[in-house]
Order: sequence, then C-alpha cells, then structure tokens
Amino acid sequence: MSYNVLIVEDDPMVAMINSQYVAKNPDFVVAGNCRNGQEAITFLQENSVDLVLLDVYMPVMTGTETLKKIRELKIAVEVIMVTAANDTQTIEETVHLGVLDYLIKPFNFERFNVSLEKFAAKKSLLKENPVMDQNCVDSLISNSAAAVQGKVQDSSSSEEDGKKTLSINSLLGKETLPKGIQRKTLLLIESYLNKNTEWNTVDMISDAIGISIVTVRTYMNYLVQKKIIKEDINYSTGGRPSILYKVNK
Repeated sequence: MSYNVLIVEDDPMVAMINSQYVAKNPDFVVAGNCRNGQEAITFLQENSVDLVLLDVYMPVMTGTETLKKIRELKIAVEVIMVTAANDTQTIEETVHLGVLDYLIKPFNFERFNVSLEKFAAKKSLLKENPVMDQNCVDSLISNSAAAVQGKVQDSSSSEEDGKKTLSINSLLGKETLPKGIQRKTLLLIESYLNKNTEWNTVDMISDAIGISIVTVRTYMNYLVQKKIIKEDINYSTGGRPSILYKVNK
C-alpha cells in the first residue's frame, strides 16, 4: 500500500526537493503539488490524500490558515509542517491544531524520512487495532512523541553487544497484549531474533517469518516501546536509510 502525499509549497525548488525525498520512500507517492493554501484546500476536496506537507509562508492563504481550514472542514488527513517558520507562536499554534510533526528548514533526508515513518507507524497501529485499549493508546502516543528521538540518534551508538537470548513471554509475563498484537506472532519474532542476534531490518524479518512488512513494523514498534528490543538507523545504505532492530541488552 502506498500513501498519497500532497506538497503545499510556493518555492518550486523546495517543492522539487520535497518531492524527491518522498519518492525515496517506497511507501509514499506524491499525489500533487500546490503553491498556496487555497489551491491545497480545493485539491483536498477533490482528491484522496493521506498526508500533507505544508509550508507556513505562502501567498493567498498561509500554512497556518490552511491548517485551520482543513480542521474546520473536517478533512481526514495528517499534516506535517515543512517550513522555515521557527517562532514559538507558530509552532505552538500548529501543534494545537494537531500536526503530526514539524520540520524546520533546512533539514536532511534522514530527518524528513523519520516524519514519513512516524506517519506510517501511526497508520499501521490504527489499522491493526480498530478498537483500542489503554496499551494501544499508550503505544500510539509514545510512538508519536519518541519517534524522532529514537530514530535520529547517531549511528555511532550502534556498538556490538554480546549475544542475549530473548524470551518475550518471560519479559511480558501475563500482561494483556494490545489488540492486534498476538503472542503467537511475538513468539515467531522471538525465535528469529534469537537466531539472528545482530541488527535486523523489517524486510529481513518479514521475509524470514512470512509476515507482511506493515505487520512486522507494528510489532517492532510495540517491542521498542516495551524496551524489549532497540532500534537504530543505518545511513550508509547509499539510498534510503534503513531502520535496524536487535535485542535490547
């Protein structure tokens, strides 16, 4: 599944860079580009969009005004601010209006991609859990708050750890699992991680145990939130950075 992204940016060069960054993540596609908020509102009313990358300083209608209009019209779309606006008032106002993330220009692809992955993780958790208990809500909120801190840490912190045997049942005990998290699947992941003790990607785990990438990502986020495994990011792939997971020592 690909997520449709609308880029709202009046600077053609910045819009092009944002489009190129989106294209680097295979889970996302650019659905359109708009040069001001009024164009964006019209586009959103006529097209299906999952995520909006929204600038603040634009003619006709500013990004803040556009965000207010999106909420007023109850358009079901997530918004990430991508802007040079770094004043406290603007940041506070957009946060109150429910933005998923706030990127201050200039930024690199790694930080940009963290925002996309944060969006994907949230959508995955919501899809897997049509009804949520407290654990699901806690996971949803903690993932939103901690994603940046966890995923943009310096890759130099990924020192080699000694081998550790993972026992998810032992660590979780009789804890009630969130809806959409099955102990049987956790045991499959446990078995894989015990045999593959170095850093692993979602793709590697998905291929090995025969579960979809989206599902594996959901379980990895849950296990990271429970501090059972840890994550890091590999910037040396030559392309899209890769999120890595291993047993938390």
